Parts: sequence; structure tokens; C-alpha cells
Amino acid sequence: MRLIIQIPCLNEREWLAQTVADLPRTIPGVDSIEVLVIDDGSTDGTSDLARTLGVHHLVRFPRNRGLAAAHMAGLDACVRLGADVVVNTDADNQYRGTDIAALVAPILEGRADIVIGDRQTDRIAHFSFLKRVLQRWGSRVVRRASGTAVADSTSGFRALSRRAAAALFVHNRFTYTLETIIHAGQLGLAIENVRIQTNAKARESRLFGSVFEYVRRNGAVILRAYNLYWPVQTFGFLAIALFLFGSALGLRFLYYFVQDPDYSGHMQSLMVGVGAVVLSILVALMALIGDLLATNRRLTEEVLLRVRRLDAQVGAQVGARAATDEPPSLEGIESTGAARWMPAAPLAVVPGDEAPALPAPPKRTGHPA
Repeated sequence: MRLIIQIPCLNEREWLAQTVADLPRTIPGVDSIEVLVIDDGSTDGTSDLARTLGVHHLVRFPRNRGLAAAHMAGLDACVRLGADVVVNTDADNQYRGTDIAALVAPILEGRADIVIGDRQTDRIAHFSFLKRVLQRWGSRVVRRASGTAVADSTSGFRALSRRAAAALFVHNRFTYTLETIIHAGQLGLAIENVRIQTNAKARESRLFGSVFEYVRRNGAVILRAYNLYWPVQTFGFLAIALFLFGSALGLRFLYYFVQDPDYSGHMQSLMVGVGAVVLSILVALMALIGDLLATNRRLTEEVLLRVRRLDAQVGAQVGARAATDEPPSLEGIESTGAARWMPAAPLAVVPGDEAPALPAPPKRTGHPA
């Protein structure tokens, strides 16, 4: 069982050493552990530090592309390297390395495809009251949209099986946390929550500058994901609402026209009603086109999934070569050749060097005093 811990980084030279030092070197049920750093266009020498720290793999962007792109590049690299389990953690040491064993346990036991670390945000001291309320509200919205029981939807501390890592895709440029849960719910992947503890706050978030920006950007991600995966429901409800509104105005005009055919004071109702009905037909056509596009997207994702599986087979062959002195070589992935973290092998007993057998204790006779 091969575990790769991926760490997206953006100018994290100050915190990366502490984060890597906190990672576990052995986990029960895991044969080897490797660390992958995704450098999202850092300018402070994060990649150089990562090599010095002895991380096993490095993916580097020449310019900043955002957290979502860095996360997906990491998953793609992990699949190509032949990982059986992928753990995503933050570079600022927000999450505790000791919790990784509990995080991967449901996957090792075959109960889950994705495990998300529940930070229990109501208990985090540096979270303001407003942020706690928004966290609860956001997680509730994601649960309804995804049909899952995720407790902390914005937590970046999560473990994925090889199947989940290969199947998930992100279409927004902001963050991966929410959309991957919605996508996982659509795919029918099993998701579990594991309660975790967090370390003290090291720095301010670089993903958003204010609570308003957080709500605006995450709200747009949820709305876009819902439109992407369920276009018929989204546009269908809007089309029905417009049709009912237009029909009500049309009936209102008809009622007054029957009462007094010579009075034309309700023509506005007829005009707005006809416009609403026409608009509802156009929105219904958009729902139809959206459904066709969603079907095409699912077929494209299936093709990409098969390509990732082929990459994983190539990665398995590369991983076999990594057992020798030759470091693995995959396009876009720099492997440092550092030795994997593996459990210590039991000491072999050389024939003839066995410890002498101890003499058997003498038999006791009689009754104790």
C-alpha cells in the first residue's frame, strides 16, 4: 500500500520545514510513504527548500495558477506515480501529521473513497462568530447539493483512494474543496468524516482577503457546480417559474377582457405575460442544451479517467524502477531520488546465532505455605 502526501505551496518557505517534519514516517497498513510538493509559482525558494528537506517528488508551476489547479496537478501526479492513497494537507502546518493515520484508516479498511478531516470549526478559537456561522451554512448547502453527509466542506485535510483521485475533476479556478465534494456525490463515491485537531494559526489565509470575498467566491463556486452537474433542475425550475408567472398574467388579462371586452386597460398584463412565457421556453431550451453538454462532459471525464488509469499503470512500472538507485522520471514531475519512508524491517536471525534456550524452571511440589 503506497501513500503519497501532497502539499500545495505558494511562498511557504517559512513553514514548509515544520510541516514536513510533522508528517508521520510510518502508518499501520501502509508499506511506503512519499511526499509530493506542488510549487504554485513561489518566488521565495520554496522548491529549493523542498529538495533540501528530502521530499520525494516536486511539481512546479512557472507562475501562480491558483489552489484548484495546484491540487488537481498534485492528484494527477499522484495517480501517475502509482499511489494507492493520496493525502492532501496544507503547507502552513494547520493540520497535525499525527491525524493522518486516522484519516487513511477508512480507506485502508475499504469503507470509504474519500475521508475529510472535520476541524470542528465551532471550537476553533481564531474563527470569528460570523465565520463559524458561514462555515455551518456553507457545509449545509454543500450537503444538500452533493447528497453527502460531509461535516466540514472547506477542510483541505483529506484522504482519497486511487479510484477517487483518478475520477475527480475541478472546473473552477478558486478552490477544490467544495466542487470535489459535489462531484464525488454525483459519482456515488463513499465519503466519511474524521474528527481532527488543528495547530495554532500560523498566518492569514492567502485564498481570500475578507469574509465578504470568501462568501462571494465560494457562493459562485457552489452555484456554478450546481449548474454544471444538474442543469435541468437549475434551469427547469426557472423555466417553470417564468411559465407560471406569465400564465397568471395572461389569465388575469383574460378575466378582465371577458368582463369588459371594450376596456383595454390590462394590455400590460398580456404583454408581460407573453414575454414571460416566451422567456420560459428559451430557458427550457437552455436546460435541454445544458443537459446535452453535461452528458458530453461525463463522456469526456470517462475518457480522462481511462487515460489516468493508463498513466497509473505506467507509474507502477516507474515505481518499480524507483526501488533501484535510478530515480523515477515522469513528464512534469521531478523526483529527487530520496528514499521512501518505510517501516523498519525485522532483524533477520542468522542460523547458529539463535539465543540459547533458557532452562525450564523446576517443578514445584507440595502446597504453598
